[in-house]
Amino acid sequence: MWTASFSYDFSGLGDAELAKQLKKADDRRIWVIAEALRRGMPYEEIHEATKVDIWFIDKLAALVEMEQALAAGPLREGLLKEAKRLEYPDVVISRLACIPREEVKAMHREKGITAAYKMVDTCAAEFAAKTPYYYSCFDGVNEARPTPPSGRKKVLVLGSGPIRIGQGIEFDFCSVHSTWALKKEGYEAIIVNNNPETVSTDFDIADRLYFEPLTEEDVESIVDLEKPDGAVVQFGGQTAIKLTGALMEMGVPILGTSAQDVDAAEDRKLFDGILERCGIPRPAGYTVFTAQEAKKAAGQLGYPVLVRPSYVLGGQGTQICINDEDIDEFMGIINRIAQDHPILVDKYIAGKEIEVDAVCDGRDILIPGIMEHIERTGVHSGDSISVYPAPSITPAVEAKLVDYTKRLAQALHVKGMVNIQFIVTEEDVSIIEVNPRSSRTVPYISKVTGIPIVPLATQVICGHTLKELGYKPGLQEKPRWIAIKMPVFSFEKIRGADVSLGPEMKSTGECLGIAGTFNEALYKAFEGAGVRLPRHKQMIMTVRGPEQKEAVEVARRFQNVGYKIFATRGTAQALNEGGVKAFPVPKLEQEAPNILDLILGHKIDLVIDIPQQGAERSHDGFVIRRNAIETGVHVLTSLDTARALAVSLENRSKELTLIDIAKVKAQGSRQG
Repeated sequence: MWTASFSYDFSGLGDAELAKQLKKADDRRIWVIAEALRRGMPYEEIHEATKVDIWFIDKLAALVEMEQALAAGPLREGLLKEAKRLEYPDVVISRLACIPREEVKAMHREKGITAAYKMVDTCAAEFAAKTPYYYSCFDGVNEARPTPPSGRKKVLVLGSGPIRIGQGIEFDFCSVHSTWALKKEGYEAIIVNNNPETVSTDFDIADRLYFEPLTEEDVESIVDLEKPDGAVVQFGGQTAIKLTGALMEMGVPILGTSAQDVDAAEDRKLFDGILERCGIPRPAGYTVFTAQEAKKAAGQLGYPVLVRPSYVLGGQGTQICINDEDIDEFMGIINRIAQDHPILVDKYIAGKEIEVDAVCDGRDILIPGIMEHIERTGVHSGDSISVYPAPSITPAVEAKLVDYTKRLAQALHVKGMVNIQFIVTEEDVSIIEVNPRSSRTVPYISKVTGIPIVPLATQVICGHTLKELGYKPGLQEKPRWIAIKMPVFSFEKIRGADVSLGPEMKSTGECLGIAGTFNEALYKAFEGAGVRLPRHKQMIMTVRGPEQKEAVEVARRFQNVGYKIFATRGTAQALNEGGVKAFPVPKLEQEAPNILDLILGHKIDLVIDIPQQGAERSHDGFVIRRNAIETGVHVLTSLDTARALAVSLENRSKELTLIDIAKVKAQGSRQG
């Protein structure tokens, strides 16, 4: 059965279904248009259905015609030249023409079909641009002339590409600060990135900017032209770090942590060996390639398990599985994602998640601070509320975290940045994952500690030691304030997206709350994220059986700040038995007025809906969450987040009380 949800292949649709799909405006529409063109649908008919200008339809038709010509073959010089002029990548030409990629690459190099770079004149021809930037094409004269000899070594800095869920502006912050630090160290810094909305692509950041996609082929063309002395990949997120091996094959030295050590952090067998030598525990797990192997691994580990592809962005394709049917469904989803690496199956452990960013010079480490997530493991770190300093870990756990971080950084021969995520259960500490690169939390922890982590890591990469730079190794002193990073979501703008949180990242931004106390910082963070309650002081709770007991304490907090609580029958019964007044409301399929009517009545502030884990999530739950978001109602799918919001509202209630007292005193003073 053809599934539209995860595919850009529309060849399985009938003509009538395809015509219907053409009218749907979403990110996959150009692929639908391409399929319509393959079937010979007239331009006018496509224009009528989509309102896309015929000029653009004709451009897409040229791409489809080339696709068909490559598939028909043979691949001669003229056809290859035209395909490259149309910007067909080697990997696509290889797939369509059924020729090994290396043969395609060798052929266009032999025929002199190489990228030429055009200059964007940043000074509008009024005078010579000192810092021009370039874009490539396969039709013209190369304008990117080699820079005059200056004695400076060239360093390629790979950015993070387009901003999307899982990889945002945080990595642009890292790329920019790294580039500035390299220039101060006397290097010629060359940035490769292709996002016009970032600071790294401002013309005056680097000595040279190549506005190019971060793919192996595009980067290699730049390497051939510039012949850099080294490359920095650890500040561009997962996009940049994935090019480590390719750069090594191009003969470009990786500055900082080596390609072998980057692979050791991702390769299950190598990483398990390192952990064993370091004496550091991790959840049991296996490396698999097929659904059958995954089910066998899950059977040995015991459900629930975490299934995830390696080298992924923002936890893409990662899921918690509770049975064999989940494995079959989620493995199918993973295999639709272009994937050259194995799949990891880990035992899922519900515990406290702790995150550490550190700088290592190969010997000593510097840890600016330890962050604690409010949500338990199972929610992606990018979607969790993060607190610095970690509020609930004991001194013994803190010492263990510092020790494990140092052992791992040294074992992986880290030079520069490393990000580590831990699970803490009581006094036990184990590893979730290690990323030998910068992370989303780097700008946050840099700001709240005052330690310039990225420039410091860059100086370390250039050969300096932490002590030489004036820093005392180890965990740095805690500040007098609390800083809370709050994720921000765009569910109301992404139609059809499920708002429930899990191992795959969904947030599109973040904000920061800083104060002298945890409660005030939390309140500021929720306010900054746009969660401004109360309004109607009415809420809905629907909680799965295993967590209903825990939900009582959360509901009591909301009741104490004045909320009237509606709940589905099972949840209402559990709350009432726990001493919290809850009003039962019929489910979606039951008689009106039911739970959906209540939401659509615009009198609800908040929905707390804790869905089942695994693939068999209730369709009713999805409908409720979507309608709530589209009606402007806040939806929470984690009891940890709900508890945090209740604490914030308690602080808000106290603040309002103090304001009221102050007003009364002021009025009394005036009357006196």
